Amino acid sequence: SMPSEMLMKIFSYLDAVSLLCVGCVNRHFYHLANDNGIWLKIYSSCFQPKRTIWKMKSEQTETVSLGCAALHDRKPGYWKKEYIFKQIAAVKTRVMRLVKPVDPYTGLPCKNKEAMKASGLSWIIVLKDKNGKEHVMEKANLSFKDTSVTILWYSTNWPCLDILSTLKLFGVTPLLPDQSRAPSKNGPRRRSLIAEYHLANLTESSAAVGADKLVQLFSLNPGLLVGLWKEKNEIAFVMASLHYHQLLERSTLGSATVQYALPPNKPVLDDVDPEYGLHDYSLHLDMHGGSCTYLCGTFKSLSCRKGDVENGYLRLIVVSLKDNTKHLPLIGTVGLSWETDVFKGNVKDCYVMDVTLLDETGKPFWCFSAPVYMELSSRASSLYDYMGHIYTTDYADSEGKVCVELEWLEETKEYFIVNLVLYISTKKVNNWYGTNY
Repeated sequence: SMPSEMLMKIFSYLDAVSLLCVGCVNRHFYHLANDNGIWLKIYSSCFQPKRTIWKMKSEQTETVSLGCAALHDRKPGYWKKEYIFKQIAAVKTRVMRLVKPVDPYTGLPCKNKEAMKASGLSWIIVLKDKNGKEHVMEKANLSFKDTSVTILWYSTNWPCLDILSTLKLFGVTPLLPDQSRAPSKNGPRRRSLIAEYHLANLTESSAAVGADKLVQLFSLNPGLLVGLWKEKNEIAFVMASLHYHQLLERSTLGSATVQYALPPNKPVLDDVDPEYGLHDYSLHLDMHGGSCTYLCGTFKSLSCRKGDVENGYLRLIVVSLKDNTKHLPLIGTVGLSWETDVFKGNVKDCYVMDVTLLDETGKPFWCFSAPVYMELSSRASSLYDYMGHIYTTDYADSEGKVCVELEWLEETKEYFIVNLVLYISTKKVNNWYGTNY
């Protein structure tokens, strides 16, 4: 019932984000909020002309004539689109400048955390029940490491596990990031689907990776951990481990329904003789459990010959059982920390493993971040230096496997990695290099 002129006057005092929100109220508000006069004012205040005319009279004359041409010769909404596109381009330029320097040890951008902050990036999970209703979880704690970020969602209002069918992980970016304040949850945002998980029959279909007095943990590939209350068998928290490799692209360039497709690698021969094998590879390995880091190291000059191909995998030996000079201790008591609004805890012998394998050119070849656990082996130690319990950690996905063997040294109360082997799928190697292993 309010006249359009009065609404336009009110809209003229709004910032860009508020104006976009108002335009979603109804069709009438949408057309009014598209007014070129309002958006030209916003555009001009944000993107000042490079040259300034100092003579007051001529400056006023030029501004008026430019404004008339800009308003009458453009379709409604033109300056809104121009403002949005220019803001997106400015953010993209700022982010690209931050991700340009690369860490020689990890092969990843040095300023990933700063780039994510500049883009306003955050992550949410959407749980869908069997009736099609969606439950959005946004409250999360972030823990940034050298090569990954761990996201922990917790709430007192989780939907009942029995009615849930899927969980979707999204990267969320504001349409208009404001560097001076935190992104508004009510402002226009874009979602990029990163992964989708099936929650039906969770306890039977997923791998149990440890428990403490309150919760039991279940792992879903890639990199998701669901903590269930032991007494109620309901969700306590959800944790996701995301490796930095192309994380910005996966979190921003997909759509709400389709994941970002990684560009195919152009096969290049890794040697004069492509059948020679893999050589001069580097591994950056992180083992951590929340705030604690148990191991962070780089291993260079890894190689394998064609004769090391077995059962569809090429073997890269990182730490050998026979060479005790390269055995590595884990620092601290191994466990994965968790928390909710009321409780917190630590699941013993569970941790997050970050693997970053670089090829001979220093390009990331195989990367993942995933929760894993140490399992007590029934085998007796064959090493005189330790003579303690043996523990194993195994990880596998479509591109490879990791096998870790640890021994407990009772005297110093610490674990030692005595064997660490990577198995790379021949299919991945063949696709990468155009070989035929």
